[in-house]
Amino acid sequence: MEASGSLEVRWVQGITSQHVGFVDRKTVCYPCGNYIIFLDLESKSRRVLPCPGRGLGAFVGNGNSSMVAFSEHRLNPSIFVYTYPALVMRNELKGVAQLDYTALAFSYSGPYLASCSSIPEHTLTVWNWEDGIPLCSHPGAGAEISRLEFNPMNWRQLCIVTERKLTLWNIERSDRLHIMMPVDIPLPAMDGAVPEAKRNFSCGPSGKLSYFGPQMPVSALERLIGERAKTFVPREKMLAQVHPTSFCWTPTSDLYVGCAEGHLLLVNPETQNVTVLFNPHQKRDIPDEAELQEGSLNSLALHKDAHRMFAAGNDGALRCLHIKGKQVKVTQCWKAEEPLTHIGFSPDYEALILSTCNGRVYSYSPSQPQEVSRVLDVCVGDFVAAAPLRPSSHLCVSVRASGELQVWSVKDGACISSLCLQVQATSLACCPTAECVSVGTASGHIYFIDLTQKELPRPVHRVHLYRVPVEHLQYDQGGSFLISGASDSHVFVLDARPSKMFEVIGYTEAAGSVVDLSSLYNKDSKQVNVLVLSAGNKENCVKEGSCLEIFMLQAQLLKGGCADRRGCIRDEILQKRHYAAALPFSSAVLGPNNRAFGYCIRTRTIQKFLLDEVPTVWGISDTKDVVQVTPERETEGHALGPASLLLSPHQLWLASLGKDGSLRVFETSCMEKVLQLQSHSSRLSGPVALAFSLDSQTLLTTGLRDGALVCVQLRFKTAEMTKASIARDYGQSVEGLLGTSVLTETAALRELPEWAAPSQTPPGSALWEQQEEEQACDQRRSVELSDQDESCSSLPPATPANGTWLEQRLEEAVNEEKKQFAEERQTMRNDIKQLRKTIQDMMRENNTLPENEKLQLWEFNLDIEEHKRLEAEAEQGVARVRNEMEMQILAYCYERDVIKRECWDSMKVKGRAIKAFHLEDEVKNYPMKERTQREMEELERVKTLRRIEQADLSIRKQILGDESKTAPQKDEDEGGEEAESPALMGSLSAQYGGLSPHLYNQFELHTREQKINQIILLQDVIHNVKMAFNEEFDAVYKQKEEEMNRVKEKNRRIVEIMGDLGLKEKLWEPTLSDSERPERAFTVDDSEIKVEKYITPEQMLKAEELAKTEEQRRLAAKGENAREKALDDMMGGVLELKKEDILKMEIPQPEFMSKPEVQWTEEEKKGFKEYEKKVKELKEEQEKYRKALEAELKKLQTSIKDATQAFDETLTRLFERKVKSEMAICQEELKIANLVYSTDMEEKLVIREKQLNHKLEQTRKIKQDIAEDLKKHKEDVDAFRETYDNAVAEDKLRDRGFRKDFFDVPGHVVEHLYKLFKRRPRVQKMRTENSSPFKDRAGSATAPDEGLSQLMRAMEELDVPENIPQGVDLAVWERFCLARRAKVESEHQVQQKALTIAEMQAFLQRRTEEDDSARKEIQNLTDELNGVREDKMTFQKDLMVHFLMKQGQVEVETGNFIPDYSSSVLIDRSVVEDLNRTIKTLGEQKIASMVETKDFRKGIIQQQWEHKRMQMRIDDLNNKARDIQMMRVSKEMQAYLSETDYDNNLSKQISTMEKTLSMQEKIHKKKVNKAKKSVQQLIRQTAQKAQDSATLDQQLQEMMISVAEKRHICDAIAVEQNQESSAEERYKDILQRKRLVDLAKAQAQEVAILRAEVERMRMKTFPALVQFEH
Repeated sequence: MEASGSLEVRWVQGITSQHVGFVDRKTVCYPCGNYIIFLDLESKSRRVLPCPGRGLGAFVGNGNSSMVAFSEHRLNPSIFVYTYPALVMRNELKGVAQLDYTALAFSYSGPYLASCSSIPEHTLTVWNWEDGIPLCSHPGAGAEISRLEFNPMNWRQLCIVTERKLTLWNIERSDRLHIMMPVDIPLPAMDGAVPEAKRNFSCGPSGKLSYFGPQMPVSALERLIGERAKTFVPREKMLAQVHPTSFCWTPTSDLYVGCAEGHLLLVNPETQNVTVLFNPHQKRDIPDEAELQEGSLNSLALHKDAHRMFAAGNDGALRCLHIKGKQVKVTQCWKAEEPLTHIGFSPDYEALILSTCNGRVYSYSPSQPQEVSRVLDVCVGDFVAAAPLRPSSHLCVSVRASGELQVWSVKDGACISSLCLQVQATSLACCPTAECVSVGTASGHIYFIDLTQKELPRPVHRVHLYRVPVEHLQYDQGGSFLISGASDSHVFVLDARPSKMFEVIGYTEAAGSVVDLSSLYNKDSKQVNVLVLSAGNKENCVKEGSCLEIFMLQAQLLKGGCADRRGCIRDEILQKRHYAAALPFSSAVLGPNNRAFGYCIRTRTIQKFLLDEVPTVWGISDTKDVVQVTPERETEGHALGPASLLLSPHQLWLASLGKDGSLRVFETSCMEKVLQLQSHSSRLSGPVALAFSLDSQTLLTTGLRDGALVCVQLRFKTAEMTKASIARDYGQSVEGLLGTSVLTETAALRELPEWAAPSQTPPGSALWEQQEEEQACDQRRSVELSDQDESCSSLPPATPANGTWLEQRLEEAVNEEKKQFAEERQTMRNDIKQLRKTIQDMMRENNTLPENEKLQLWEFNLDIEEHKRLEAEAEQGVARVRNEMEMQILAYCYERDVIKRECWDSMKVKGRAIKAFHLEDEVKNYPMKERTQREMEELERVKTLRRIEQADLSIRKQILGDESKTAPQKDEDEGGEEAESPALMGSLSAQYGGLSPHLYNQFELHTREQKINQIILLQDVIHNVKMAFNEEFDAVYKQKEEEMNRVKEKNRRIVEIMGDLGLKEKLWEPTLSDSERPERAFTVDDSEIKVEKYITPEQMLKAEELAKTEEQRRLAAKGENAREKALDDMMGGVLELKKEDILKMEIPQPEFMSKPEVQWTEEEKKGFKEYEKKVKELKEEQEKYRKALEAELKKLQTSIKDATQAFDETLTRLFERKVKSEMAICQEELKIANLVYSTDMEEKLVIREKQLNHKLEQTRKIKQDIAEDLKKHKEDVDAFRETYDNAVAEDKLRDRGFRKDFFDVPGHVVEHLYKLFKRRPRVQKMRTENSSPFKDRAGSATAPDEGLSQLMRAMEELDVPENIPQGVDLAVWERFCLARRAKVESEHQVQQKALTIAEMQAFLQRRTEEDDSARKEIQNLTDELNGVREDKMTFQKDLMVHFLMKQGQVEVETGNFIPDYSSSVLIDRSVVEDLNRTIKTLGEQKIASMVETKDFRKGIIQQQWEHKRMQMRIDDLNNKARDIQMMRVSKEMQAYLSETDYDNNLSKQISTMEKTLSMQEKIHKKKVNKAKKSVQQLIRQTAQKAQDSATLDQQLQEMMISVAEKRHICDAIAVEQNQESSAEERYKDILQRKRLVDLAKAQAQEVAILRAEVERMRMKTFPALVQFEH
């Protein structure tokens, strides 16, 4: 079949990407699946260009040059360049990307194409697509590139936009070498603030250290080295930057950049300056529709007047931005109903194309802003399926996943109509007998669409069959049955005729989820065989199965009665047969002659196998009824699976569509010959479905995610047209067979009313599913809340309104059973009511019985199993709660143990406090952990090291003992005292138990090791201070315990005394608080538990038994004791009388006192007197004893108060000691903090040094590479300059050899020919109508060739025979024309080489500048490295020393927080005191001297004043006498005094002067008139001279022309005469130049040797510690 025909793409519909571009003035192109579609905007005609590979990648079109470029999807993909409209591949670009290309861009002029590859390299490459070679490339261009575009004015500039970066790439050229240099444009922050230039990586040495040490960059403070140090920015200094999304170039090579946040930027590529033209966060008085918001600048396009720019974005608005300077005026031009994704101008800038996110494309004309035409309307979305509309073979129908149903023309692919079902579609099938389409949905519904009116599709019916998506729909070829399948294993059979309202016949159940359906129609018997491929396991979700079932559908099914009451069709009627394959299939079709075809994913083959005709009854448990099938033939399948199989209507061809996107057509007879076409992209997960037309000449295929609907035509060669005729004849026969049914069913379909949804909620939507769930819940709730009297056996709920057909049939069956057994149900219900009444009576009677005779309520529950179940659930719930509580308690216990272990058990000294008895003071000790073994070893190591150092120091002092002996002993003692002074030690720790002989002197801490050792020793000092304080604390704590014991003993005595005295006062009893006894926290008293303790019955029995045993033991031990009883009765239980009992003693009255006194006898009266005497004595004794007790009570109370007050004073002293200890500890911790900071600063200095070394090493490598490249470029420039010189020499030789070439021509003719030889035509530049703002573009590589071709075309006009001079033969003229053309080409070549060498020199100059820059950077880094080392040495020497100074000894003014000691001096206190005493003594002496001087000077001042007064009088008199003597008399004064008529003489002089003045005025007027006449004469002479000059100028031009002609003639004649002399002179010049060059080289070598010698001597004389190579 391969040689018999081919598969041709008829048309393609859909759109994959919203990037639509112009390919010429009136044609746009866009990708669709594996194709590029070209759409003519005027005629709406389409052309399709298939991708040569298996998938279409990046795509770009160029409207200026009518070129299209795209990449393919595969490993090591290629880029294809095509021309339009010829659609001829110009070149294939190979060999840069490994996986894919992400962006492509054409240059506006020249054969240049830029591409950017995807992961892993992200390489930016610039190609010469004409030659197919990459000019230059650069890795790391960036991921997720959203835009790539050349500068229209200069192809050597291009810009790339990613999500977070805007990068400008400059291409530098040197002959054939091209390199790219990236420039990252700094983007402003969200608030519009433009970032300042980045600070240099290195900062020079400060020269002077600050208080906190040398200043260093942040990267050194963060200890970063390498590349991270360059780009590190602290988190607090990070600003949220804008995100560029689009840009466009301006005629001035600037960039307008649109950001996702709505910012509009202006970027100058030369200076990298960024100007924010529009900031949406700034408030402006503009309409809301013109306001730029977030997402408003997703695409930009510059208008032809360069001051207008169009922008579009997510809000669907097309805005025009009028930019004038930094002012932006925004106006809204048009508003779409959906977001705009891309806009672009046509090459003539007359039309603006706009594409939306939903696949709609509009055309907008700025000259006619009110007219917006829709160019393309193909919805974006995945096609689910497509099929031809059988009765009208010129139409086909497709449905998308969104529920969009579209009707297409098979002829040209035009969209006839569309209908949105508002559901998620999953499958589609077309009815053969009516213009009806069935659509399966994700909600389990099947919609039936009427297409009798193609322009107005309408739904006419809906049936609900599944609760899962309808995945398969299949009409039989006769149009009688519609078979559906889904993942719930149910296969439904429906009457496909509209006249029967698509009645559901019934269903059958497959072995598992349905994977594929296939039907085979027999025209003769009108029977339909159906093949069902199922997974075999209902829970299997894999789209492959190995179970095959075949059943037969006969005409009797249409009459009804073949299904049971639940809708299941009996297997006997279907005649089911069951088969099993060895390997699972992803698709299977039923063929003729009991043959079937399946696609196996695992073997990637198409298998053909025979199905046994013996019918069997399905039995899942009995495997003998399942027939195992084996393939008869296997054919190689697709590279990627799974694949879909489809048999042609005439059953002779088999089509397969694989995941790799390839479409193959086989002949079912041999399965060898194949037609193949790459119909879809393999990258976008391949196909979904395919369908044959009735004549088997057309195939429709749909892709999964490529959004393409492809119509493929089968083309046969002339010799194989018989196969096409057979297929067409079969289709015509089927149409003839179904003709009557088509007319009947179409008429019935027209009569069906339009179906309307029962509610506004669209079926299949999320809200619809939520409502369905709520209804089901309500029904369940209604059953639960139903009357208890009605039911002990609840009935199933009624089927909801949206229930499936199967559920409705089940409900109908249940209702029938209800009607059938209604009497039995009523009888059972009455019996249950009677039983319930009896039980209630028993429960009422039970309530009246005694407690011991009552039954529990659960005992009346007749449902024992339910009772046990509830008890089990309750026990499980209790066990679960108990387990949760136990786990929670266990967690709390673990947390307690961890806290106790870390905060209590690990403490060597437990934290506790001591409170005063009468004050609020409280002193806490220092909780301390046990030092670890490692810490002790480290401390011992440092102490040992210090002992060794001290021993070494003492030995050195003994060696240098002579110098120490010369010093006075007093100075040594003073020095020792100063060494031990706390002021010099910087802390008071030595006074509070922290004395350590191993500490370093503060003035000796220079190295890092010493500082670390000092930190360890200071930590030991702090530990000792704390331990010393804790010892005192423990002593005071013991003292308090002793005092409390004493107080308790005294309180016991006080209680006895108060009892004896009968006092009832509140006694003060001191106790220890929780902070003093912290271990109390680990014991829990019963009073702390607020809830009642739960006691189990076992525990209660045990407690009762223990109580009884204890009572029996007590009673047995008590017994009878007569002696104790008598003692109690007689003497109160004691044998002797205590002193304390005196107050309780009473003398008993005699018995006679009960008688009246008159009846007393003498003895009784005497006894009464004795009684009174004893009573008096007892009272005196009691009073005396009471006073003694009161005195003792007062003494005890006083002693308690004194003792507790004394303890409070002791605690106060302990508190003061704690404050001093805290001061000493803080002082030591301050030392440690300073030492830690110092070591940290040293480490940062080391890091900084490593940074600089790393940067220096990198810079040196770069410098070395630049030097090597520079050397190479110099060699290339020298070589090309030699080539240029040769070309210039050859050009001159052509000019000089002209006369030799025409030696056979007369001389005057040669002169005339030479003039023509020098003549060049004027090349008129071809001017075309171009309204582009980018008119004057930079020349490209094709410009020289175009200029030469234009010049040669102009030369053809000069070479015509009409221009032959007189006396020149035609042969000479032709020879002359060839020579002139050669001369013109030579001159053009020289010009081009001159431009090239100028370009190479500029390139070399830039590399030289880079080399100088690298050298300067090396020098700067070296200087900075030396500075860092100097700072490091200075920092090590500049120690921070702590001093203890009393108040008043610091005389520096304090600032805000820390005084500035930078200009302070530390001196000894005695110096200041001695100086103050000296100043005081000298001050007193000065005051006495000043008083004496004051008195003496007072008399002197008086005498001086008198003397000055007398002297001033003498001076006044002398001045008067001198004035009289020296008075001067002038001539006027003498004349006035001597002449008598002075006034008359004066008037004569005045008149004489007036006459003289009038005479001078007359003479002046005469001179002025004479000067005016001279000026007029000069003007006339000037005019005459101007006329003469003009005449001379004309003569001069004519003479210059003649002189030039004669000069050319003389030069031409003199060339031959001076050739020999010029050659000899040139030879001499060359020799002289060679000698000078040799001399210069020798001198250069000598200078180099001398420089090396000077350097060697300098290094020898001035040695350096570190030397660096530059």
